[in-house]
Amino acid sequence: MAETSPKQFQPYVPASQIIPEFSVKAVMLGSLFGILFGAVTVYLGLRAGLTVSASIPIAVLSISLLRFFGRGTILENNIVQTTGSAGESVAAGVIFTLPALIFLGFPLEYTRIFLLALIGGWLGVLFMIPLRRQLIVKEHGNLTYPEGTACADVLVAGEKGGSFAGRVFMGLGIGGVYAFFMHAMRFWYRTPEYRPAWYNGASVKAEVTPEYLGVGYIIGPKVAGTIFAGGIFSWLLMIPAIKFFGGMLKEPLYPGTVPIAQMEPDQIWASYIRPMGAGAVAAAGLITLMRTMPTIVNAIKSGVKDLRAEKGQKVDTVSRIENDLPMNIVIFGSIVLVVFIWGLLTFMPVPGADTGVLANLLSAILVVIFGFLFVTVSSRIVGLIGSSANPVSGMTIATLMATCALFLIAGWTGGAYAALAITIGGVVCVAAANAGATSQDLKTGFLVGATPSKQQLGLMVGVMVSVFVIGLTLILMNKGLAEYKPFQLDLNVVELPEGVQVESKEFEYEGKSYYLVNAIGSRTVPDGKYLYSPETQKIEIQWIQGIGSERAAAPQARLMATVISGILNQRLPWGLVLLGVFLVVAIEVLGIRSLAFAVGSYLSIGTTLAIFCGGIVRWLAEGKAVSGKGEGEVSSGSLYASGLIAGGGIFGLAAIGIALMEQTGVFGLEPGDFAVGPKILESIGLGSLSTAHLFSVAMFLLLAGSLYYYAKKQVETKT
Repeated sequence: MAETSPKQFQPYVPASQIIPEFSVKAVMLGSLFGILFGAVTVYLGLRAGLTVSASIPIAVLSISLLRFFGRGTILENNIVQTTGSAGESVAAGVIFTLPALIFLGFPLEYTRIFLLALIGGWLGVLFMIPLRRQLIVKEHGNLTYPEGTACADVLVAGEKGGSFAGRVFMGLGIGGVYAFFMHAMRFWYRTPEYRPAWYNGASVKAEVTPEYLGVGYIIGPKVAGTIFAGGIFSWLLMIPAIKFFGGMLKEPLYPGTVPIAQMEPDQIWASYIRPMGAGAVAAAGLITLMRTMPTIVNAIKSGVKDLRAEKGQKVDTVSRIENDLPMNIVIFGSIVLVVFIWGLLTFMPVPGADTGVLANLLSAILVVIFGFLFVTVSSRIVGLIGSSANPVSGMTIATLMATCALFLIAGWTGGAYAALAITIGGVVCVAAANAGATSQDLKTGFLVGATPSKQQLGLMVGVMVSVFVIGLTLILMNKGLAEYKPFQLDLNVVELPEGVQVESKEFEYEGKSYYLVNAIGSRTVPDGKYLYSPETQKIEIQWIQGIGSERAAAPQARLMATVISGILNQRLPWGLVLLGVFLVVAIEVLGIRSLAFAVGSYLSIGTTLAIFCGGIVRWLAEGKAVSGKGEGEVSSGSLYASGLIAGGGIFGLAAIGIALMEQTGVFGLEPGDFAVGPKILESIGLGSLSTAHLFSVAMFLLLAGSLYYYAKKQVETKT
């Protein structure tokens, strides 16, 4: 596709027009949303292993709130969503990595989480400053940035009103009611599944949520189809093959801890497919990185040119919509953050990790190098397939692999160095996650005519305020959801099995003294923490911490801990990782861009199938016209899809908040108080529908039908 010249595009607010933008009320409201969505994202991500983009929900809420307190401008609403969305993206990076400290046997420290999240968040913003012109402006027409485009549609719709705005709010209303009825009231099952008896190990399922349907519509059938193809490969080819060839094994096959014959498809996916998918995403990310090198070089050259030009250029000669923060802030800020990382590693070292001043400096520089590379890759990825499918964890795994390889060369293989590796990987993960969201925000600003420098300041503020609550929420969930359960297992502490270690010989529980034992990557003891009795010489109790339990599984963080422990202890399933690498090589040889396929192979088919359905609806509604539309053009379907994403996000998060209130007993609520759907259906003789998978499919088809209807219906706008 030929590159669209930025001069051909005219934003909604012209560069010559000056209206209120970075106002006190906009920054304050955005900060409030950053705190709220940061905390809720921690809860959602630990529970479900996924996050929901916050930009569109915040934009919709901002339009309503600022209108209630006195009308705000479209640029003020943009600052609100820009500032607020930083909390969600930083929280996503944190929960994907730092809970791994628990699995590695280390406590969660608030100060450490705060500093790592702050450093990673600011790195993500700083590195996107020189990249904005290359990726957002010059690649306009090539990189869609679906959530950013959808958010711009929402902001413009709120400004214009008429059926233009009504289309978005219709999607918001229908998507919100659908999400609330499904998540909170539980009228129907969220993930219908079909496992054919004639194809052992196969599983076809879909998370029938409005936000996935909306994202699939916006990214279009081609990308959505490629993502789903990866899901087909993993779930309908690899998992049945593993079940077929491994079903005769009587012993567990590492990294699994139970025989394959006893595994469900989800367990096979978690144990065998995800390492393979991680290898695929890492390889595809590196290939994307190599393709992106010209962009990186151009970004650096452009940044240096801007830095030189600043000395002799007056600020008023730069167009408002091209005014980024100066390049010297990027350079100086990066140096300051290197010093921060060095200070953290030197004055707050991981206990037992003796690294030295020079090694800490090299580690800090390594963080910045990996951070810049994966910020660039992350931005291009979200421009292609959206933030919802951004494989941040795959990029983090690539960072951890490289870091741990260097640690092996240096002879750093103890448990403390595993915690040091996750510290480095955590900062990179936060930076990549925040860069993806930052790219979407900057794309929104580009489309609506925002001032980039003010957006970048808003992002810095959003990161700063949200990190205060992210670590606190993480620690409170770990403590509040912890359980102690009886567990009997013989264990020889004199000759511990591989992957098992004694963390403490003085652990008190209910007046009795135990050994605290941690297992990760063991072939005999399932991952987790246990209380071992020296009297009976058995494990008697399993200490299920809040993070890692069924109620807060933190799957990505568990994967990070497994990767680190596997490499440093040389137990990583390299065969699976290399399968993913050469899968990507084969896809590239076929002439297909492998990134979207790799992402699909890594994600659950429940996600990829739902996204694919959105792409199919767009193909049915627009046909050949799909490829001819630019992302700045407003279409009936994109407006309604934006509303679905907003409705699914807002009411999905509301349902999570209700569940949290039920669990903690706020306002006298008890678990299940809001789940009245099954009771209502039972009262009219239809009780079985709440758990009927076909009923879930039927409701999702109705939602998809509404998307098709509004995509075909023309939009009327006020002039």
